[in-house]
Amino acid sequence: MAPGRKARRDRVTAAFDAFHAAAARALGAAARQRESAVRAQAEAMFELWLRREGVAAVRADPSLAPAFRSPVLAAAVERAERDRLAGLSGWLPDGPRALADVVADAAPGPAGARGTAWLDEVVRAADPDASGTDLLRNEGVKDHPELWRIGAGHLEIGDAFPVALPLLDESHLRIDSVPESRPAAEALVEQLLMRMLACFRPGILTVDVWDVGQYGLMPALYPLARTGLVTSHDPNRLGDLLDELSERIRKVHSRVLVGGFPSLRAHAAHEGRRSEPWVVVVLAGNRTALPEDQQRQLQRIARSGLACGIHLVMLDVPVTVAAPVETVRFSRQGVRCSMTGQHVRVEPDPPLPRQQVTDACSAIVRAHEAWRAKVSTFADLLPKDRQGRLTSESGVRAPVGFTDGMHVELALDDASPHALIGGPSGSGKTNLLLAMIGSMAARYDPDELHFYLLDFKEGVSFAQFAPGRRDASWLPHAQLIGINVNTDREFGLALLQFLAEEMRRRAEAAKSFEVTKLEELRRADPGGHWPRIVAVVDEFQYLFAEKDQVTRQATALLEDVARRGRSQGIHLVFASQDVSGIEAFWGRPAIFEQFVLRIALPRARRVLANLNDAALALPRWHAIVNHESGMKHGNEIARIPDAGAGSDLDEVQRAAHERYTGPPPRLFDGARSPAVRGLLAAVPLGGAPRALLGQVIDMAGSAAAVELPDAPGRNVAVLASASAEALRVMGAAAAALAASAPAEARFVVAPLVGELPAAALAGREVETVGLDGIRTRIEELAREVKDRVGSGDRRPVFVLLLGADAADPLLERSGTEALRTVLRFGPEVGLHVVGWWRSATRLRQLLTLSAGVDDVGAWIGLDVQGSELGALAPGLGTTWAPRPGRGLFFDRAVHARPEVVIVPGPLEEDA
Repeated sequence: MAPGRKARRDRVTAAFDAFHAAAARALGAAARQRESAVRAQAEAMFELWLRREGVAAVRADPSLAPAFRSPVLAAAVERAERDRLAGLSGWLPDGPRALADVVADAAPGPAGARGTAWLDEVVRAADPDASGTDLLRNEGVKDHPELWRIGAGHLEIGDAFPVALPLLDESHLRIDSVPESRPAAEALVEQLLMRMLACFRPGILTVDVWDVGQYGLMPALYPLARTGLVTSHDPNRLGDLLDELSERIRKVHSRVLVGGFPSLRAHAAHEGRRSEPWVVVVLAGNRTALPEDQQRQLQRIARSGLACGIHLVMLDVPVTVAAPVETVRFSRQGVRCSMTGQHVRVEPDPPLPRQQVTDACSAIVRAHEAWRAKVSTFADLLPKDRQGRLTSESGVRAPVGFTDGMHVELALDDASPHALIGGPSGSGKTNLLLAMIGSMAARYDPDELHFYLLDFKEGVSFAQFAPGRRDASWLPHAQLIGINVNTDREFGLALLQFLAEEMRRRAEAAKSFEVTKLEELRRADPGGHWPRIVAVVDEFQYLFAEKDQVTRQATALLEDVARRGRSQGIHLVFASQDVSGIEAFWGRPAIFEQFVLRIALPRARRVLANLNDAALALPRWHAIVNHESGMKHGNEIARIPDAGAGSDLDEVQRAAHERYTGPPPRLFDGARSPAVRGLLAAVPLGGAPRALLGQVIDMAGSAAAVELPDAPGRNVAVLASASAEALRVMGAAAAALAASAPAEARFVVAPLVGELPAAALAGREVETVGLDGIRTRIEELAREVKDRVGSGDRRPVFVLLLGADAADPLLERSGTEALRTVLRFGPEVGLHVVGWWRSATRLRQLLTLSAGVDDVGAWIGLDVQGSELGALAPGLGTTWAPRPGRGLFFDRAVHARPEVVIVPGPLEEDA
């Protein structure tokens, strides 16, 4: 080979060897770098895992033991151990003890107690003679536990510390388990329930249990089912339970939280007692998702339930809720809790001994039964300060009774505008009404609430709210009190007319502020006076007892007020022994359906819905309060306390009377005749003279007076066969004429039957004519009438005839014609006749030929049948039957049809 060629090959070989050596060195360096990077990444990932899961948790996994023996990862383990110890070093000396102190303060008594001694204390506390313990006495308003112990927490080093969860009013609880830990999870639930039940007076907290796999859960708690503290639900009817919870939330929102309270907890703090119990709902599943519709409903319940006292304990129910939820997870690696985080191992307290739990439950039941048997008084219904502090802007609500020691409230608002109360005689209707009135009066002041009280039966139930001889105070909320009105159906009609007029007045005011209902009007017109009105009518069926004009008018007004009154803050409370035969209700669903609030007393019929017969089995002093138009699901059984004599109702009235000034309520007593002097004060003075015939049956107690101007027909006839009431009317008419007529007026009195009271025309010049001179005087008056026609003399002359028909045999033809002349032409020249005829037929015979029925423009019939009076009011079809102390009054110039008035009392009694 040529030397040059060999040299070139040697150079190429050397270069190639050099390249190989360089490539080997580069690949070796890259391999070393990659190995270093992999080791660094593994070390970093392992260290991150250690710090995230905790050294102790990672060490507990047997599969990771080789990693702890690897020298490669030793540095990461050392750094994590060093940092963990450094972090714990500051907490270990005082941390466990400080945490135990926090739990002790927030979880007093059974809520945070260790061991089982507290169960024995529950048994002792249920003894009626127990003293020195607060167990089973806490009312759940304040100072109740904020945390509930579930076990002890452990770190890798240091002492154990108690672990507790916030539950009531704070959070729901979700517990997840694996099959082998399910018994331990159920024991945890049982222990939590027992702690809760042991911390409160029985009835403050109830438990509902649903288990997908069986009909019951936690057999040791079965004794609590006897009094309803624990209720087990059908595993196939979860939907029904969810519906009940949804309905409960709706009721709490519509009845309790409408006053502006954000939760039952806030309402209880304001009222000083809980109006609704806590409800703990245990849902035990099997780790299978619920149907989609039930999941959505459960999520809604979780979101709204805490504010309404409903708390979910979900065991192996996989559901996500947008609400505060604490979690406890059982796994093969241990138990973890959301309160302590994943680095703390939780050791649940051991299961409670079954016998001790059963004994404690039996003791709680005994205490519950003793509490339910306690006779709660009317004073227990009242707020602590007994002063009105609530606003009626959105409605009025007040407790009327108790169930398991909890208040049962009735509400009158837009959702339940009117109330219907039913029960036979002696079942307690009046007592219930008194409890309702007193409870409301103690919570609302008179600027917020007005009462209009009417009692159709022969009694004085509501008279205690008016000033009397024994007690001069009155209930300032009461604007009108009507008693003994069993025969005065017209007064019930007057009340409905007033309510209809007030409703229209409020509607006009609302329209001026461009709002539609009272709540909005009060906000738009804060300076106005717009109280809620509650009209209470006991034995209201009397108002609709007859098929007459009163019933027709009352029915039309009732339908209007019942339908439109809700928006203007006008509420009706009607009570009756039996509503089944009231055609005004059953024939008009537009009326009956407005009475959403139904209260049924023992043996009441047709008050609740047709298929709801729960009232038939009620014991005495109890009632069913139903805000759902009588449907079964709305039943609430309440024990009604005694609100009669000896209760604190009188104290409520006196306290309200001392706080507020104002006029007393108007008292209408159908058993009393109105005083003439009082009626005279209501007769306006000035203008034409007026004759007083009685008192109008209206809200104001107006005087039934006849104006006697110089106009045709302005004469007055009193028609009565008996003398007593007729003379009382004639005396009142004479006294009113004497008070309202000018000084130059003359009075001619013919006492043909009986005498006028001496006080009737006191101070007036009176000419008295007897039977022997009556014909001559009548003929003289007839001539005076004719003389006045051309003379212009209009000085008033009033001819008072007592028993005018007694002169018929003496008048003869000329005298009778003279009397007809006086009646027909006298009024327009200032001469008026006010006469008492003992027979309507005789007066009608007098008003013939040269006279007419319109010559007596006003009349009052006392003990005269309506058929006899019909001729004096043609076309009006008067249906009238005489009633003691009442008269049928008709003034042709004023009335469209006759009206019933009250005959005044004797004038001598006023004097």
